[in-house]
Amino acid sequence: MNSKVKLLAPIALILGGIGFGSLAIANLTNRGSNSTLAQNSGGMNHGGMNHGGMNHNMDIGPADANYDLRFIDSMIPHHQGALVMAQEVLQKSKRPELIKLAKGIITEQKKEIAQMQQWRKQWYPKASATPMMWHTAMNHEMAMTAEHKQSMMMSMSLGKADAGFDRRFLDAMIPHHQGAVTMGQDLLKKSKRPEMQKLARNIITSQQAEIAQMTQWQREWSASR
Repeated sequence: MNSKVKLLAPIALILGGIGFGSLAIANLTNRGSNSTLAQNSGGMNHGGMNHGGMNHNMDIGPADANYDLRFIDSMIPHHQGALVMAQEVLQKSKRPELIKLAKGIITEQKKEIAQMQQWRKQWYPKASATPMMWHTAMNHEMAMTAEHKQSMMMSMSLGKADAGFDRRFLDAMIPHHQGAVTMGQDLLKKSKRPEMQKLARNIITSQQAEIAQMTQWQREWSASR
């Protein structure tokens, strides 16, 4: 029995060391990837973005009496984040097609922000001026935190006007639009107001078309590098 223990002990240590080493390597790999991303993105601040898993803290909550209020309070900062990045394109990009896209985003989303602000006043006259959000973990509505608002904006500094600026914009705006499409699809399922249904369809249609265009540019501009 003692001899078996003596034999197993070093094996356990070796296996434990392999596991520990794997974790260390994984951590170092992650750090290296994050460092590379930071260098390539020119110091981009991603806020609450998770490009791969689309985890943008965008749960608007159940289809209750305040669903449309929470949607409005979430989509307004989300649109504002798109405006910030689109304005940066006007200042830094040299591509006419990207400047045209940015101008379209600014025009359309400013119009939608104004419309949503009007609906909020009309439909929820007694609502607090503080935006509302759905706390998924606690399963209840609450005042929107500054962190959640920043997460909803999904905006970031795209770095200097160098050769990689346009690609960084596409890499940021595509998942930003995907987040809006996800929210629009949720709105279609849960809102009973015809005005909100129309807004949802407009968001989905326009932003899916822009995603397709930006994805095509990603391929073309990568091939020409």
